[in-house]
Amino acid sequence: MADATQQTNETNNPIDIFIIGARKGWKIAVNNLMPNILMAYTIAEILNILGVMKVLGTLFGPVMAVFGLPGEAITVLLTTWLSSSAAVGLTVSMAANGMLDPVHITIMAPAYFLIGAQLQYMGRLLGVADVPVKYWPLLMVSSGINACVAMLFMHWFIV
Repeated sequence: MADATQQTNETNNPIDIFIIGARKGWKIAVNNLMPNILMAYTIAEILNILGVMKVLGTLFGPVMAVFGLPGEAITVLLTTWLSSSAAVGLTVSMAANGMLDPVHITIMAPAYFLIGAQLQYMGRLLGVADVPVKYWPLLMVSSGINACVAMLFMHWFIV
């Protein structure tokens, strides 16, 4: 078997294809996902220490209660709009601090996918696909509505 650094993606050997894919996946995880997760975890800890999470919990408590979530969960949903992997890091931090439990995380899970990193995708997808800018807000709002409906369904299904 040839040295992996000299291999191309044109190999038909399943083992080589697996190794090449694993290396690409590792690079994506280390260079793209981990920094977002670490950043979100750190910000969550800072917000918690400063008491901002309690303030957000009080302000958004009534709205988030509709979904069966604590008010602090709004930070996860807002973070999801920026980066899905960062939202996962924030969720882990909030779960470690006792702010979220497995039921809360289950209710929010569909929102991670339905809202998922819209800010990043505006330029990466909508801009590249030449979608007229006037339609972007509609696309963003419809994703938010879909996420709310999904969380309502999950809350109803779980309870």
